[in-house]
Amino acid sequence: MAVCVSFRFLSLHRLLSVSYKHRDILVQLCQRGRTARFSTAFLRCKENEGDSSDASQVSSKLRRRRPLSPLERLSRLLPQEDLSPELLQLRDQNQQPQDADTQIPASPFTPAAADAKTQIPASPCTPATHDADAQIPASPCTSATHDAETQIPASPCTPATHDADAQIPASPCTPAAAAAGPELEESPHPEEGQISPTLPGESLLTFGELLIAEYRKNRRVEFRKMFLLERGKRLQSSWGIILHDDIHEKPAGCFLKTSRWIPLFIRRASLEDYVLYMKRGPAISYPKDAAAMLLMMDVTAGDCVLESGSGSGAMSLFLSRAVGSKGSVLSVEVREDHHRRAVLNYERWRKSWSLRRGQDWPDNVQFHISDLRAASSLLSGRGFNAAALDMINPHLALPAVLPHLHPGAVCVVYLANVTQVIDLLEGLRCSSLPFLCERVVEVPVRDWMVVPALQKDGRYWTRKAGTLDEDLTEDDEADKEEFSGDKGRAPAFGSVPYIARPHPEQMSHTAFLVKLRKCVHHLPPL
Repeated sequence: MAVCVSFRFLSLHRLLSVSYKHRDILVQLCQRGRTARFSTAFLRCKENEGDSSDASQVSSKLRRRRPLSPLERLSRLLPQEDLSPELLQLRDQNQQPQDADTQIPASPFTPAAADAKTQIPASPCTPATHDADAQIPASPCTSATHDAETQIPASPCTPATHDADAQIPASPCTPAAAAAGPELEESPHPEEGQISPTLPGESLLTFGELLIAEYRKNRRVEFRKMFLLERGKRLQSSWGIILHDDIHEKPAGCFLKTSRWIPLFIRRASLEDYVLYMKRGPAISYPKDAAAMLLMMDVTAGDCVLESGSGSGAMSLFLSRAVGSKGSVLSVEVREDHHRRAVLNYERWRKSWSLRRGQDWPDNVQFHISDLRAASSLLSGRGFNAAALDMINPHLALPAVLPHLHPGAVCVVYLANVTQVIDLLEGLRCSSLPFLCERVVEVPVRDWMVVPALQKDGRYWTRKAGTLDEDLTEDDEADKEEFSGDKGRAPAFGSVPYIARPHPEQMSHTAFLVKLRKCVHHLPPL
C-alpha cells in the first residue's frame, strides 16, 4: 500500500512539474475543452449538416468510453515526449482496446447486434438479433428472431417469432406467433370476466339478495349500508356510486371501487345485520339480548314457542331459526301497523335466504293481530315449551299464558327500564302466580380495539431491547422499550407492540331480562 501511494505521488509530482513548463498549452486545451462537450444538441447540428454518420460514431464511442481518472486526464493534455516511462506504462495498462472478437457479457435490457461467431450469454428480457450460426441459450422473457435451423428451448412467458423448422416446446402462458411446424398446447384458463365458484356449496352474488357495503378508514367503519341487489339499480353513497350490475355474479367478500375510486367491501348480510339495518316501526330486540333470551328459554329444534309483541319482527326471526322446520312460533301483536311491518320483514328475509342457499327458509311463524290477555280462543289446545313477552304490562298477560306453558318451562320478559321490572315483580306477588323469578339481568357488550402500533407513515413500530448504560439500573432497563420503524422486511412475530383499549363507540343500555320459571305448586307468600 505504501509503495502504491508513493508511486502515484511521484507521478503526480512529475506531471505538475511538466505542466508548469507548458502553461500556454494547458490554457489553450482547457479553453478548447469548454466547447468540446458532446451533447444531443451537438449531434443534432451535425446531422443537419450531413455528418450524421460521424456523429453517430462519436456518440457510440462516448457511450462505450469509461470515465477517466485524474492521472489519465493530465497525461492526455501533455505531449507524449514529456511523459515518463512510468506514466506511459500506467496509461497503456488502463487503455484496453475493444476489438471485434472481444467477448462482452450483455447486460439486462441491452439491445445488441452480435456477429456470426460471437457467443454472448443473453440476459433476461434482452431483445437480440442473431445470425444463423449463433448459439445463444434463451432466458425467460427474451424476445428473439432466430433462423430456420436454430433450436432454442423456449421458457415460460417468451414472446417469440420462429420459422417453420424451429422446434420450441411451448409452455403455458406463452403468447407466440408460430408457423405450421410447432404445435402449441393452450392452457385451460377461464375467460376474463367470468368467475366460477371453486368450493363446494359456494355461490356468487345474484339479484334479489340482501348485501352489506362498508368502507373502513383508519381502523374504523366510516360507511355501512344494507341494500337489495336489483337489476339496473345503483348503490349511492357519499363515497361514490357502484352499479348493481357490476356486483352481480361477483364472489361474496370482495372489494369494488366506486366512481370516486374508493374501495367498498361487499358481503352478504347476516341475520344480525338484517335485524339491525332493516326497516323498523317500534324498537327491536337487539341481537345481544335475543341471544341471551334464547339461552334462558333453552329453545331447540322442534319446540313450540309463544311470542307476545311482534314489533318489527326481530325476535320472530331469531325464534324461527332456533325452532327449525319441525318447530313453530306463535307471534301475537296488538297494533296492526306493527303486525304489518313484522310480516314484511319476515318475508323479505325468507326470500333473500332462498336465493342465497337455494332452499327455502322454514315458514314456521304464525302472525296474529290480537291482545294476549283476551286470546284464550287462540291459545286453546296449544302447549308451549317457552314464552317470550315484550310488552308494557306483562304481569297482566301472565294469567292467560300460565295454563299453556309446560311445567318447568321458562317465560322471559323483555323490559326497557327498572321501573317496569318492579311492577312485574309486584304483580307476581299480588296475584300469587306459580312463577319463580330466577334472574334479572342486563346484557352489556363492550367493544375493544386491539390493533398493532403504526407510525404516521403507515409502518409498524418494532420493539427492540435497550442497551445497558452505566447510569441505568436493571429495573429501569427492564421497563425501557425502544421502538423503531424498520422499512425493510416485515417485523418478526412478537416484535410489534399492540394497542388495546375500549372502542370509543359503545352500545348503551337496551333492556332488562327477567327469567320466570313455571312451578307446579304455589309458592308461599313473600
